[in-house]
Amino acid sequence: MTAPYTIIGTVVAKPETREELQEILSGFVAPTRAEEGCINYDFHVDPADPCVFMFYENWRSKDDLDQHLAMPHLKPLFGRLDQLLARPVEIRNYVMLSQIAG
Repeated sequence: MTAPYTIIGTVVAKPETREELQEILSGFVAPTRAEEGCINYDFHVDPADPCVFMFYENWRSKDDLDQHLAMPHLKPLFGRLDQLLARPVEIRNYVMLSQIAG
């Protein structure tokens, strides 16, 4: 069995697009959590800088994450990265060493 695959993604909005970007990113949560390989998908904001958003995601496998990244509900962001973001999305990839809680 493959180990769970974790990513931490940081997305930084331009100040003038912060509200719109938060709305788009919030819309990813429910459909992503419904994907078969999703263990958890959590959306955060930096309390010191409301333009900085972070996703903490655990996937059953790297293949499940790759399938997620091709989902149509992500298209509203991918087509507008240059307009909405202050800098490129930063994604850190991890392989889980511990067991899933619960």
